[in-house]
This record gives sequence, C-alpha cells and structure tokens, in this order.
Amino acid sequence: MKFKFLIAAFSMAMMTASNAAMAADVAAGEAMATALGCGSCHNADGNSVTPGFPKLASQHEQYIVKQINDFKASKRTNDVMQGMAFLVASDDDAKNIGAYYASQKTTTDAADESKVLLGRDVYRGGNTATKVPACMGCHGPEGSGNPTASYPSLAGQQVQYTITQLKAFRDGTRANDTNSMMQNVAARMSNAEIEAVANYITSMK
Repeated sequence: MKFKFLIAAFSMAMMTASNAAMAADVAAGEAMATALGCGSCHNADGNSVTPGFPKLASQHEQYIVKQINDFKASKRTNDVMQGMAFLVASDDDAKNIGAYYASQKTTTDAADESKVLLGRDVYRGGNTATKVPACMGCHGPEGSGNPTASYPSLAGQQVQYTITQLKAFRDGTRANDTNSMMQNVAARMSNAEIEAVANYITSMK
C-alpha cells in the first residue's frame, strides 16, 4: 500500500512538473513582443489605437498561436504579418507571445450609437430571415470567445478591423476559419449588419 502511494505521488509530481514546463512564459512573451516591435502596430499592451490594426489584449493564447502559424503557412495573408510571423521561431515563442497578450486587459472604444442596437440584435439573436446565426453562439454573450475551440475574444475590438475581417471572410480573401464557419456566416450578412455588429462589439465590456 505504501509503495502504491509513493508511485502515485511520484506520478502526480511528474505530471505537475510537466505541466509547469509546458506553461507559457508571460515575461518571455513580453520581451519577445518588444524585441519584434509588435507594439508599433498593436501598442505595447496590445490595445491598438489604429483602426485597421487589431487589439490583441485579452485575446486567447491559442488563437494568437493559430494566427501566427496560419500566417507562416500562408493560410492567412498579410504582407506585414507574414514577414513578422517568420520571426517567431518556435511554437513556444508563439505561445509566450500569446500568453503575454492574453494577460493584458482590453480597453473599450466609443461606438456609433445609431448602429449599436442593430448590432446587439444580430450578435445576440442573429437574423432568422437570412439564416445568420447569433454571434454569441460561438463568441459568448460577453464576447469572451472560446479558447478551446479557438474562437476569438471579440469584446472591445477595433470597429474598422472587425468590418474588414468580416468582409474578407465574405468575399473569400480570408479563409483560415475552421470548417469555413465564418465565411458561411459573413456571406449572409449585409454591410449594415457587419457595421452594426462591429460597433456593438467595440462597446462590449
């Protein structure tokens, strides 16, 4: 019995050590993001102030890692980000960067109040007439996303960035979504709905 207890304790200790070894290093991620100059577009804390550049603060580590790898593999294209992604040498480096931005708090921006009501309706209830599903089905009622499924956090995101990405999914110039889910959703959305949802998202806290 005592021997079995020691074996169990040893196994638990090894699992704990293994998990600790695999845990991302926030400080290393901050240092790498600084060295790469990520802050020049995304701001030091990940809260971009430029409409076309996404906020990374509070974004899930897993999602950031996926985007870095997708840029490397040309599954997602952007002249600047594809070059930057290749400077992230390993998955561990990508995880560290992701962990750093995930540890930061997202700021919210002012929205066009004339569009927020429609945006809220579409985000929370979809559009049954055109078969647009509710955004919160994947991204959550508070816009916090689903890290396990790599569905990104949306709350507080830049309005123009969200509009640009939804239109890119709609016209097929962005296609790195799982099982074409976002392409299928965006294909059913009108410009007015896209703009409204983007404004509602940026106002979410």
